[in-house]
Amino acid sequence: MARVELIMPKMGESVSEATIISWTKEIGEMVEMDETIVEIATDKVDSEVPSTHEGKLVEKLFETDDVVQVGEPFAVLETEGGDEDMEPTKKETPVSDQAKVIEQEVTETIERTTSPITNSGERFYSPLVRSMASEEGINMSELESIPGTGKDGRVTKTDMINFLKNRGEESNDTPVKVEETKQSDNLKSTKSPNQSSTPIPNTGEVEIVEMDRMRKLISAHMTMSKATSAHITSMVEVDMTNIVNWRNTVKTDFKKREGQNITFTPIIIEAMAKAVKDFPMINVSVSGTNIHIHKNVNIGMAAALPDGNLIVPVIKECQNKNLVGITKSVNDLATRARASQLNPDDIQGGTITMTNVGSFGNVMGTPIINQPQVAIMAFGVFKKKPAVLETEYGDVIAIRHMMFLSLSYDHRVVDGALGGQFVRKVADYLEEFDTNQTV
Repeated sequence: MARVELIMPKMGESVSEATIISWTKEIGEMVEMDETIVEIATDKVDSEVPSTHEGKLVEKLFETDDVVQVGEPFAVLETEGGDEDMEPTKKETPVSDQAKVIEQEVTETIERTTSPITNSGERFYSPLVRSMASEEGINMSELESIPGTGKDGRVTKTDMINFLKNRGEESNDTPVKVEETKQSDNLKSTKSPNQSSTPIPNTGEVEIVEMDRMRKLISAHMTMSKATSAHITSMVEVDMTNIVNWRNTVKTDFKKREGQNITFTPIIIEAMAKAVKDFPMINVSVSGTNIHIHKNVNIGMAAALPDGNLIVPVIKECQNKNLVGITKSVNDLATRARASQLNPDDIQGGTITMTNVGSFGNVMGTPIINQPQVAIMAFGVFKKKPAVLETEYGDVIAIRHMMFLSLSYDHRVVDGALGGQFVRKVADYLEEFDTNQTV
């Protein structure tokens, strides 16, 4: 018999640790190759970790709610073959043992001198976030007010760092900070639906249903975005007839060759990526008074899940992909989103977002900006309408496939001219679509 350690795999570019949610196997049970052995939560997504070997689980190196570093062993299997036991990686050199002892003593000291933060509601906080809150003297009510950018609105390490940075800045008694505090006080009533003081009349037949955890997080995130950004929306109408006719001619052959459908979403994403090249200041993020200009065009694609929740996977570096490449990325992310198989990197790094309100039969929408981005585009349903066409023989009225594009943007950094020109440019690229191209 040989002993094999299972190592916590790398789960994303910026993910260095994971919290164990539950074990799917108990000590003494057999584990097949690629069979899920543990479920984990990161600051981005929840996922399952498959076994890299086949054997019997003989040791759990961590318990539920423990934090495991990437590259660290978390379980030991007993496998067939080989008479020599592997030395567990936790049996290191005396120097490493001494370092672990020191680290443990430091951890115990911190635990003794800080008040623990425990979950008082349905919102999940990782041990790392709770530890940071304890060290910085953040109580539970203050922690619950922090907007989360992780899955289901979870507070991430980055969220905590940004909060602590702004918290420190707010302690400066400058006139600007005083004014910001007054503005913040005026917005307090929008932060939580529970703070509403408007009485609700008793109409006789009323059913009261408390918001579930996800709805509470969405409520907090949306009101935070509206309180943060000065929202404004510009709209244009686009003639999609040529694109509709082109897609009808290529979709069957594309399906046979690629084994997947080509939809209108990647065509619109391609047009957005082209327009960003013309107006790069729409592809930015805001941090305080600093503007971060992104070189890569990473377009988030809002997707509705079967349970009614919303997730935004990101198509990375759209400026370097052709229509076929974008189509494959869109289909892959949409399929894995519906199956809850997205990786942490799949939902982070977005620089601008698009959403398809037309899938619900809506003609247009005014979406809320996905912080810290400054713009989000919505496209509506395609409707056949009479439209005036200019021809060499004069103006004619024809039936065309028309669609509305709407762009919500942050008026703090994007003026009406830039926002209006950008959405118009996206429309131009769509109406000038090359119908002679092949995919």
